[in-house]
Amino acid sequence: MEADAQLLDRARMLDKAALGKIFDLYSSPLYCYALRLCGDPVLADHVVADVFAKLLDQFSSGKGPSANLRSYLYEIAYHRIIDEQRSSRRRVTLETVEWIRQDRNAAHTSLEDLLLFKQILHAMRNALSNDQRHVVILRFLEGFSLRETAAIIGKNVQNVKVIQSRAIVALRKALEDNRLKRAAPSSDADK
Repeated sequence: MEADAQLLDRARMLDKAALGKIFDLYSSPLYCYALRLCGDPVLADHVVADVFAKLLDQFSSGKGPSANLRSYLYEIAYHRIIDEQRSSRRRVTLETVEWIRQDRNAAHTSLEDLLLFKQILHAMRNALSNDQRHVVILRFLEGFSLRETAAIIGKNVQNVKVIQSRAIVALRKALEDNRLKRAAPSSDADK
């Protein structure tokens, strides 16, 4: 933690090595986060560029984070994505992208796991509000705490808990409805 504070202090003084290290540490996770929310690789790349441009602008004017750089960067990305969503009037989508399981165990992903994953993505896309989708992604895919998530989306911790709870209920209901649809005999089979 002390190393993070020293890195941030050096970056605030516009130390090129510290700024480069921050970029190396956070550009890839921020890109994955933006891609999960917008589904557009080009837009996700622009969001990451805007995040670091804003960070540099803040540091050069003597502002910016004095602690918790990770949350600060995700908050900038979150607001940039929301701004883009508002200006383009497109729905924030989640696409089944290669981040499903890009680790050594990807070859061992069963067909059942893949189908369940696709069902969850479909439920997230269709059954959750934008706030619920953001909270689920930040909490369960990005690993942020309740407090960090609240700071990123600009709500208090209690609101995040409510949003998270409602999102889980909505996902359960959507998955259960999907299971029931698959279990119900089709009308063509009855003929």
